[in-house]
Amino acid sequence: MTMERKYKVAVVGATGAVGTELLRLLEERNFPLKELRLFASDRSKGKQLSFKGRDLPVESLEGARFEGVEIALFSAGAARSLEFAPKATAAGAIVIDNSSAYRNDPDVPLVVPEINSDAIQGYLKKGIIANPNCTTAVMLMGLYPLHRKARVRRMIVTSFQAASGAGAAAMEELRQQSERVLRGEEAEPKIFPHPIAFNLIPHIDQFLETGYTQEEMKLLWETRKILGDPEIEVNATTVRVPVFRAHSVSVHAEFEKKITVAEARALLLKAPGVRLWDDPSKKEYPMPILASDREECYVGRIRQDLFNPKALNLWVVGDQLLKGAALNAVQIAEKLIEGYLQ
Repeated sequence: MTMERKYKVAVVGATGAVGTELLRLLEERNFPLKELRLFASDRSKGKQLSFKGRDLPVESLEGARFEGVEIALFSAGAARSLEFAPKATAAGAIVIDNSSAYRNDPDVPLVVPEINSDAIQGYLKKGIIANPNCTTAVMLMGLYPLHRKARVRRMIVTSFQAASGAGAAAMEELRQQSERVLRGEEAEPKIFPHPIAFNLIPHIDQFLETGYTQEEMKLLWETRKILGDPEIEVNATTVRVPVFRAHSVSVHAEFEKKITVAEARALLLKAPGVRLWDDPSKKEYPMPILASDREECYVGRIRQDLFNPKALNLWVVGDQLLKGAALNAVQIAEKLIEGYLQ
């Protein structure tokens, strides 16, 4: 019997919210590790993080050397990825990047394994594979099974994005603000532009001249790239909501061919990584509290459009830190090993 090959892996941004989930998933999924190195900002240097019962040291990313690393999982933000991913690839590592740095690069594949795993082979151009925006990944998990059947042409999308999308500090801000408001005190925003506790903020990322935000345009650009269709139309409104983790997305999708609610449910029942949760008679529909800490994306509230027989409305919920980030990255690494690095 041949022994399973094992790999030297680095996690960049190991102390952040996504980095923490990456470590947990590598352990729980028994990823074939020969060695695991952890990197974070200089202020985290010397910290110890637990992994499989052992304490591993956190190295400073400043001056990091990636020699010998075969797979580098980046979750440290776009600026860090732009600076350090080329250094990792120059040392021979394949980078799986969770930031926005390379998503629109035509030489970098943008991958959701359940949808376009064949695109992974594009890593050969630059040695980098990009993870999509968390909201795009969650939304497409619910939409792709229907797209395969009827080909989506146009979408109107509203996202309800959890604090986790802005990182661990944002989640803590939500907690602290909620406690202050319940005590009758004023909430003081630091991470968000306005108080997030008991509030909604229709503003994520930078505003563009069109009036749309960068986050809203990502849903257009990334959907087209992942589905390989530059003609799909997406109009999005992204909203930050006082939820700790798990993003929700309301989708109005118009298709090339008619697809019924029954057909949609049947397709979603068989779709990998998706859980159909759609029984209004039992008050069963996706909610963040249901999807948090779950690997599947939940889909429900599936309805035929009242006026367009080729359109459906649906509601998709998924954990931003898992399928929207860490889980998708680990799945890419698993597919990379399975198909290209044996």
